[in-house]
Amino acid sequence: MDQQNYELDQTGAEETPKKKKGSTVKGIVIGVIGTLLISWTGINVACLATNSQILITNKESADDGEGAVLDADTVSKINELTAYTKLYYYDDIENEKLQDGLYTGLIDGLGDKYSVYYNAEDYQALQISTTGQYYGIGAGLSQDKDTMVVTVNKVYEGTPSESAGLLKDDVIVSVDGTEAASMELSELVKLIRGEKGTTVHLEIYRPSTEENLSFDVERQDITLPSVSHKMFEDGIGYVHIDSFETETAAQFEEAVKDLENQGMKALIIDVRYNPGGMVTAVVQILDDILPEGTVVYTEDKNGNRQDYTSSGDTYLDYPLAVLINGESASASEILAGAVKDYQYGTLIGTTTFGKGIVQTIFPLEDGDAVKLTTAKYFTPNGNYIHGVGIGPDIELEYEYLDKDATSYDEAYDNQIQKAIEVLKDKIQ
Repeated sequence: MDQQNYELDQTGAEETPKKKKGSTVKGIVIGVIGTLLISWTGINVACLATNSQILITNKESADDGEGAVLDADTVSKINELTAYTKLYYYDDIENEKLQDGLYTGLIDGLGDKYSVYYNAEDYQALQISTTGQYYGIGAGLSQDKDTMVVTVNKVYEGTPSESAGLLKDDVIVSVDGTEAASMELSELVKLIRGEKGTTVHLEIYRPSTEENLSFDVERQDITLPSVSHKMFEDGIGYVHIDSFETETAAQFEEAVKDLENQGMKALIIDVRYNPGGMVTAVVQILDDILPEGTVVYTEDKNGNRQDYTSSGDTYLDYPLAVLINGESASASEILAGAVKDYQYGTLIGTTTFGKGIVQTIFPLEDGDAVKLTTAKYFTPNGNYIHGVGIGPDIELEYEYLDKDATSYDEAYDNQIQKAIEVLKDKIQ
């Protein structure tokens, strides 16, 4: 359950379910693991709790005792390396960067690409990407890797960007006087975001009219949508899920409710290119879709098992198809695996990525954080899909059927069209 591939910020809340069959409504979030907020100083505890393991070591004893990472030889070598670096490295050195490098290297020593140390700045960026919430202007940006030119690739509905008049394909020339092409996109985004209610000045070039324009855009609380939907002919609804974030389940439920109000008879859920996200989000969506039972379970290295379940109070009672591909990972695979094991829909596309491990984010007392792989996850039937993936019921490589097209249209997406064909047969 990684978003690119981040995994779990294992948080969630419980709500009272509505007793309504055959319609997706807000359901109960089952099997939620709370994020651990722990003060480490002065504690030396090894504790086994129900379905969890907490290992805490105080700072005073971090470099003492048998098996300690920072033994006397290690500390001596770090000091020796630091001395050589400060004496001979050709440029100025910031101690903070060297310290971050030590922490990063410690976690890198696990040999696990999904376990990561975050300094406070990186952790804040991670929280934005998993919640989809920040103070900004609500525009998606892309940067040409060669020219460094920054382009608006999406203006989100109802955001300050739309209100100000920004358009897709506008080129951002400068932000508050700083040339946009002079820095990496991640750094430019930091200039655009800021405190709620403040403004950011943008100089824009608009290729469609060859105009140079100026905008002062007010920063507001932005929640980016991770779900979009539309109705196809014959009552076939379509829901696309970009990633599984804090608000994704609520957005999914709103989308399905809107489609049902339009007379939906069957549903396509598209998780192609969806890298995953929060387990609590996908579990809530599966609680909306499936009857009562386990939808996924995890096991840690001590054999502790955590079941995530559907309450059965809400479920879909019409035909379902799920679109998957090799970039459908983690939480996307939880959704696909549960639908497949329950035989509740038809998987169409190609075999998924194959990420069957869980990461947990542990905030540290100084504002930093560490993300560690803490468990394996299994589909309801006990399948461990890590490195294997989930195969489709109907294997179909992607092909865009209009070779001369300059923009995307679902009518020419062969996998969507196959899903429509399958569902039409089921609703006739």
